[in-house]
Amino acid sequence: MIDFLHEHWPPLLTFLTFALDVGFSCHAILHKRDSHAALAWVGLIWFVPLVGPFLYLLLGINRIQRRARSIRRGVWQAEDAAAKAAGEFAAADGVASGDHTGLGALARLVRDVTGHPLLAGNSVVPLRRDSAYPAMLGAIDGAQRSVTLTTYIFDNDRAGRTFLEALARAVARGVAVRVIVDGLGARYSWPSIVNKLRRAQIPVAKFLPKILPRALPYANLRNHRKILVVDGRMGFAGGMNIREGHCAEAGTANPIEDLHFRLVGPVVAQLQEVFAEDWAFCTDERLEGDRWFPLLQPAGPVLARGIPDGPDEDFEKLRLTLLGALACAQSSVRIVTPYFLPDAGLISSLNVAAMRGVEVDILLPEATNLRLVQWACRALLWQVLERGCRVWLLPPPFDHSKLMLVDGQWTLLGSTNWDPRSLRLNFEFNVECYDASLAQTLEALVREKLAAARRLTLAEVDGRSLPVRLRDGAARLVSPYL
Repeated sequence: MIDFLHEHWPPLLTFLTFALDVGFSCHAILHKRDSHAALAWVGLIWFVPLVGPFLYLLLGINRIQRRARSIRRGVWQAEDAAAKAAGEFAAADGVASGDHTGLGALARLVRDVTGHPLLAGNSVVPLRRDSAYPAMLGAIDGAQRSVTLTTYIFDNDRAGRTFLEALARAVARGVAVRVIVDGLGARYSWPSIVNKLRRAQIPVAKFLPKILPRALPYANLRNHRKILVVDGRMGFAGGMNIREGHCAEAGTANPIEDLHFRLVGPVVAQLQEVFAEDWAFCTDERLEGDRWFPLLQPAGPVLARGIPDGPDEDFEKLRLTLLGALACAQSSVRIVTPYFLPDAGLISSLNVAAMRGVEVDILLPEATNLRLVQWACRALLWQVLERGCRVWLLPPPFDHSKLMLVDGQWTLLGSTNWDPRSLRLNFEFNVECYDASLAQTLEALVREKLAAARRLTLAEVDGRSLPVRLRDGAARLVSPYL
């Protein structure tokens, strides 16, 4: 047998390579919903023998079967607990619109997309880099019954240890604490802080912790959500991970500008619902009862709704929300995002909005922490610039904020970036808000950013040197994998 293999290994290897290419190509053609992604994967599979199929196996196949799905079909459902906690505060579709008929249509669209009610009676307060962590740590220190925290990155640095200490104090007071850290995000610092959390008797779970070799199908599916809920009554959501760069007083070499939000009111039950289902997926423990889902009272004027998004049953909920918001916009759209790699449908919607006379402003960092993504972004910006969208480049520090404003009345906040990873692969969480006062406060923040920004022109994009354009174009070709 050994002699046979030694003598015939070239044709056997050729046959194996061909079989793998055919098999994985068929899988991509049948299961990839986006034709560009399917074409990109098929090209990689055929033109990079053996390596291409391996990369597709590692990164391209979504075979996750979340236990949370079966739990939701069972007797206990987090949706039921969240609905009970939110009480009778579901807003009628027309309440969101006021004199703006487009917002009423958008509210109905998101209701149909998510299956979640729009809830009245919420307070939503923006928190910038200097105030977010103090507010979150203060809430944890004031917790009396429960704390739930999920984050993509939880670094083992000064910021991470400060949160660990606050969580440990809560545990010592008898507060029920639960923490989820993404399996990949837990590795951003070494040694991981997860073991320290466990030694402090803090219940913690990793989301899809094993990357290789058993969990190949899950390597590209990350929990990118950032949610903190205290006593089931106060919530925090937005774009901030837990790492030193977000600490204004830390004086780090790589500071990160960002935006987070404190939420109080019935919508907090929807934040807790998402955490509870992720926790059940990770641990099989069901969080139920008043400790986690107390009856909530109105706390402010904002109409709000949580929008979970992910590659499972929540697939493309956020993308459909973005498309709906762009279609309903009448005067202005402001987008702040660290990574901008929208698909063809979103690009067309941005352009159509601009061509209808809507002011479309896209605020991006001048330099990101991911060069390949930045190069790919520069290669496609001409597609929005030539139709009238305005692109602004924000100076350092790196701005990681994620925000969308429509007509000075509608706000979308949360963890999602405008890129394929966030919109197709990651588990994300966002909140839509209908409130002119909140939107105007954030409009002022955007104007502040614009005052320091530099406007990018089509002439500048077209004037890049040939080597730079080739580099950026090559990066754009791999954007489905970014």
